[in-house]
This record gives sequence, structure tokens and C-alpha cells, in this order.
Amino acid sequence: MKKSIFYILPAVLVLGACTKDISSYNDQTKKAAVVPAAPLFTDGTLALTNQLANNGGGNITLHIVDYMAQAIIEDNAQYNFQTSQMPITQWNVLYRDCLNNLKRSDSILSTTIPDATNSAVTITNRRACVDIVAVYAWYILVTSYGNIPYSQALNPENLFPVYDDQHAIYTDLLKRLDNDLANLSTSGAGFAASEDLWFHGNIANWISFTNSLKMMMGMTLADVDPATAKTVVETASPNAITSTAQNCIMAYGSQPSNNPMYTNFVVAKRNDYIASKPLMDQLLSNADPRLTSYYGKASASGKYVGAVMGVQTTYSTVSGPSTKDSASNLPYVVLDYSEMEFLRAEAVARGFNVGGTVESHYDEGIRQSIKYWGGADSSVTRYLADPSVAYATAAGTDLQKIALQKWISLYDHPDHEWIDIRRLDWPALPAPVGAISGFPNRLYYPQNEQTVNGANYTAAAAAIGGDVVTTKLFWDIH
Repeated sequence: MKKSIFYILPAVLVLGACTKDISSYNDQTKKAAVVPAAPLFTDGTLALTNQLANNGGGNITLHIVDYMAQAIIEDNAQYNFQTSQMPITQWNVLYRDCLNNLKRSDSILSTTIPDATNSAVTITNRRACVDIVAVYAWYILVTSYGNIPYSQALNPENLFPVYDDQHAIYTDLLKRLDNDLANLSTSGAGFAASEDLWFHGNIANWISFTNSLKMMMGMTLADVDPATAKTVVETASPNAITSTAQNCIMAYGSQPSNNPMYTNFVVAKRNDYIASKPLMDQLLSNADPRLTSYYGKASASGKYVGAVMGVQTTYSTVSGPSTKDSASNLPYVVLDYSEMEFLRAEAVARGFNVGGTVESHYDEGIRQSIKYWGGADSSVTRYLADPSVAYATAAGTDLQKIALQKWISLYDHPDHEWIDIRRLDWPALPAPVGAISGFPNRLYYPQNEQTVNGANYTAAAAAIGGDVVTTKLFWDIH
């Protein structure tokens, strides 16, 4: 045996001596040498949409605005967001999975040489689409946290980015949208239909969406800077979404391309997402035609029952999500005609010149929401005739009437509703039983920011008035 070892050893040494360069063994043969811009755009858009649609998973704003309560584990319902890690999930998904991919996509597009396949107009359109999605992601971040890394963010060479002032970020985002609108042109193409998850390459719809996003962002400033809000909204409204054909809707299908809600409600088999009492009571009081689309009946009683937020409840005694709302292929509405009509109603109520009346836009916002969820024209007519719904007789101020109906309509889009309920302060929702804080006006900064980027985190927390959920952001002045 010892002799055989000595016979083999010289052969190994000879073979080793003949190998001049073994560095090629480090080559990643299965890794693409060049990553195209389009898949990065697709992945960035998908990451953003999934995060917003992931209600109850990585996004628990549906508990903040009382769309759903919890049966047993009350952490999220009681504003204990640290347990669910929602602040760090939202932060990581939007920075790492969304904005980082979008930045890489734009970087590739910026060096793409126009040719017969990709004209200069097409490249410019694609860069504008990338930036529009990025602006929307930044909008969600800045309205969730306040001051955030922006000008120095997404730079792998800078591990300690400063936090920019939230108002300055907001102002820059509006400028970016204006630049994107100037660059978008229907004379050229955009991304391919399979690459563009929102509009499948339809540049005209990208233009209406960008104006709609601009209008929504402008209205967010209505209390803190009414002059700017008025200018932004009046400029954007004529070219914002004016029909359902322009709706921005993300289509989902069967696993693994399912709506994230399906994973939370069905796949995970978690019997702890239940109807909240405030919204359930509101739906029942008006025989709202959307009730059966939002919630199912309690299995124990066969009735629609809402639960008190923060109180442990037996799942069978209350309503859970409806079959429709928990379907694998439930589309996600990013921004639609109904929401834009409520914004126009508010604009007229504030004295902005967008045409129409408060009542006409209010009615249309309700109509489009009911019809989206499958309601017939007759059910719309009946609902609008209810004295507690009809604009002329409903209780409250103009803004309160609009805010209440918009709260009902934005079910399944709690991120936008969370922004609205902070700036409009309506409807007045009851505090959860056992809440560990007052109403959340923002999310905590992720805990790892305190240790990894401590100096800049400390400065940012001090600048906004403290890293607590009750700290109000610059646009929330009431």
C-alpha cells in the first residue's frame, strides 16, 4: 500500500506543474455576463408591487387603518411592529429589491447605443418608466419613515449614507416626475409587453399614471403647502387617469405567480386575519354591495361579524377574508380611476380648479369602486341614494364625507389609505385594545440602521422629532 502511494504522487505533481493558470476555476459559468436592463426593471416593479400587495405579511398597514384585525396574535393589531419586523421588511424590499434593481436598469439604459431595434425615443421612454416606478417607491418610503437616505443611497461604495430632509426629497421627486413627463413620447415604444408588468408597453398609460402619481403627491401637500398642492394638482389632473382603461393594475395568477395575499390567507393556513369591527359595521349599516367581496361569513353563525382590534377572538365566530379577496389571481390595484375621482372631489372641495363638482367626482369614485368589485349599476344607484351616503345628506364636512367613502373604497390598498387617514384625520378610528402606542404616524427606522449607520440614524431621528411611531411627518400638520 505504501508503494502505491509513492507511485501515484509523482503523477499528481507532474499534472499540477503543467497547469499554468487555475483562476478560470473561479468563473461563474452559470451567471450571465451581461444583465439586460429589462429584467431588472421587471424585478424592481414586481418587488414594489408585491410589497404593497403583501397585506398581513411584510406589510401590516391593513391593521393600522382597521381593514383587518387579528384573531390570536395581537402584535400587529396593537401597533407592535418590531415583532413582525415590518419596518425592516419595507425598508429592505424597497431599497434592495426595488430601487437597487431600478438603478442598475437605468445605468444600463444610459449607456445603450440606439439602433434599429432600440431607437433613441424607445430608450428614453424606458428610462422614464424606470424612474417613475422609482419615484413611486421613494414616495412610499418617505411617507412611511420621514427623513431617509436618498442622495447618497444605493451606492455600494458608501456604507454610511446621510439621511436627507423629507421635504427636500419630496420636492425633488415632483421635479423628477415633471422630467419624466417631458421625456415620455407615444412616438416610440417602451418595454416589451412581457417586461412591463403594469402597462405592457403602453406609453400613453404611463403618461396618465405619471400625472396621477403627481396629482396624488400634490394632494398630500394640501395642508402644509396649499399653493404648491394647487399648482401640482391643477397641472396634473387633466392628463391623469380618466377611465378604467387607464387603471394601473398588476395581474396575478396561480402559484408561484400568485397574489401575496393568497400566500398569507390560504397557503399559510393562518386563521388569524379577520374583519375589523369599524369597517364591517360601516358596510353593514349601508348594505354595501362590496361586503361579500371584502369578507366572508363567520362559520359558526353564518353572519357577517367584525372583531374588536387588539382582542383575542375565536376565528369561527367572526368573518375572515372573502373567497374573492383571498384568490390566487386577485389583481392588485396600484392606482385607478376610483381613487383619482376621490382626489378630484377633494381638489374641488379645497378650491382647486380641476373641473366638475365635489358631488360628481364623489359619486364617480364610489361608482367605480363598486363596479370594480362586481357590483351592478342598480346596486350603485341604490347605494348612492342612501341618505347616509348621498353627498347632499351625508354627515360631516366635505372632506369628511370624501374621506369616509375613500376609506371604504381603498380596501386592499392600505398604504394609500394610511397616508390619507393621517392627513385628513378621518374616519376617526377607535384605538386598539392594548395598543402599545398612539396612532402610528410613521414606521420606526430599521434596528440595524442604529448599529450599522448609527451616526446618521441618530441625526435623522433628532431632525424629525424622535424615532417613534407617533412622530408626525412634515405634511401631516393636524
